[in-house]
Amino acid sequence: MAAAPSRLAHLDIVAALALALLLGLSATLRGWADLAALRLPDTDDMMRLQQIRDWIHGQAFGDLAQHRLGPPPGLEMHWSRLPDLAPAAIIVMLAPVLGMHGAEIAAVAIWPVVLFAAALLLVAGIARALGVSGALAATIGALAYPATTLFLPGRIDHHGLQLVLLLVVVRSLVGAGSLAGGAAAGVAITASLAIGLETALLLAIAASAAMLSWITGGKQAQARLCGLAAALILSLAAAAAVLRTSGWEYPACDGFTRESWRAAQAGALALGALALASFVVSGARGRAAAAVGAGGAGLTAALLLSPGCLHPYGAVDPLLARIWLANVEEAQPLLAAPLADAVGYAGLMFAGVLAAAAAWKRENGHRWAILLAMQLGALALTLAQIRGAYAGAMLAAPALAALIVQARRHGTVSVVGAWLGSAGLVYPFAAAHAFAGPAVTEAAPGCDRAALLAALGQLPAGTLLSSIDLGAGTIAATPHRALAGPYHRNTVGNRAVYVIFLGDASRAQEAARALRIDYLALCPGDLAEAGVARRASFAAALRGGTSPRWLAPVPVKGGALLFRVVR
Repeated sequence: MAAAPSRLAHLDIVAALALALLLGLSATLRGWADLAALRLPDTDDMMRLQQIRDWIHGQAFGDLAQHRLGPPPGLEMHWSRLPDLAPAAIIVMLAPVLGMHGAEIAAVAIWPVVLFAAALLLVAGIARALGVSGALAATIGALAYPATTLFLPGRIDHHGLQLVLLLVVVRSLVGAGSLAGGAAAGVAITASLAIGLETALLLAIAASAAMLSWITGGKQAQARLCGLAAALILSLAAAAAVLRTSGWEYPACDGFTRESWRAAQAGALALGALALASFVVSGARGRAAAAVGAGGAGLTAALLLSPGCLHPYGAVDPLLARIWLANVEEAQPLLAAPLADAVGYAGLMFAGVLAAAAAWKRENGHRWAILLAMQLGALALTLAQIRGAYAGAMLAAPALAALIVQARRHGTVSVVGAWLGSAGLVYPFAAAHAFAGPAVTEAAPGCDRAALLAALGQLPAGTLLSSIDLGAGTIAATPHRALAGPYHRNTVGNRAVYVIFLGDASRAQEAARALRIDYLALCPGDLAEAGVARRASFAAALRGGTSPRWLAPVPVKGGALLFRVVR
């Protein structure tokens, strides 16, 4: 009898690795043309690759500034060095064999698949701890759109790693409590916060769940809380020493800065106080009172020490907040997105919440309550910013696996319906057909960004003014400085895009000279978020074929406009 759980665990491992490898290989072959040219799926992937290159070629470990973004001397990024470690190691190891270009291709193809396998293994472990088939949950996780898009070949940005770390925390919470399990959760929380604050709400819910388990649980819950608190306090102290970046003193709570670290350490110390109280406070009432006191003190200290954490993007220029940041797709509230997009992104998450609620009601177990709380946290995050759906989709897999198991008791029709409701890829496909808008009779003019970057790559190094979204690709694929890029700290460079392109043509030369701009690039669809088509502006004049004498056109294929500034 004792061998059965071991055999099941081995089956889960085989299923997770096979699914990750099969789907990763399929996606690699399908997107090979772009991968071979290092045209990565997202602008952040391109910037991450360039940050890794800069580090490999001598930039200091703690210097996270991108020195070719924005006006000189560059921009202090709100990123961490932690997500660079594995891709950089792959590149350094394989470069002597494959050359630098080949090693970079290998790194951007291999690392996301490794993370995908880790995510599926953790989903299987969470399901197994809940009494559900891990292999079944891993299969559902492999189809869990939109979370699966974080693990496509080329996705080397930090979001996939953050999701894996979140799953480590959840696995600790739903498993048998232990000192080691709590310590693993504490280290994972610290690593996630050091990478970025996108999952901070979910991590706070996880810490609260560990605290509530301590109130009503026994020695296992106490051991987990002690391990969590100790590891969190110590790892946060270590991260402040080892992962401190050149932007540590940046006056905002938008990344791993002094301000965000102080807030996190205040919460960790509150958990530490509860861990110590474990040895003197007994009974649920006494522990509840201790939790209220410690939690309130920790929250008060965090707000007093780091008030900026209430508004992490409060320092963004109002013009950029209104025109650019409000139109970033992943940062939009769920209800502001088109209906087809909202259903496609959040459909699986909603199904998972319902399935977890049903399992909790059926099993009446605290482990299902913890998973449901994490899913509801992901839902709340998604209502504020649609990017929360990534975590919500992957967290749905164990509950949906339980739903399928229950459906097997009610016949084939129920099983088919449960599988359709559990397949994340079904939601965007069905929503696109059910909520499609009116047919577009005339396609908007396109722009071949690859051709534009190729043309830029042939020009002497200089400073480029272009749309914000082109900035990361420009830096990664050419020798140029990009004045603008999709990063909220880049106020001067990003503001210049709208001030110059949307302003009066007669004043554009003066502004370009002040910012030492050498090239201008414009695609037909650029600046649509600012309503460029409805106003007379410098951009409209360029698109209309009227260019001033101080700009010399540069031939480029694919519909883009490219100009060289004549000195």
